[in-house]
Amino acid sequence: MRLKPEEIRNMTENEVAIKIRSLREEMFKLTQEAKAGRIEKPHMLKIARRDIARCKTILKEKEIGKK
Repeated sequence: MRLKPEEIRNMTENEVAIKIRSLREEMFKLTQEAKAGRIEKPHMLKIARRDIARCKTILKEKEIGKK
């Protein structure tokens, strides 16, 4: 599932951190499936990686905005 930047911006910092943690868990599971050779949707790895980057970027924007 692709996250939209506006959805992430509406979240609190704690919610974004929780989302990053869940995305990392999902990416770990997908990576393990890929190594085992039984992944059905390999493009989901790319989507998860980009969602993590998107969340981290917006989290950083929020931190800079506080200063």
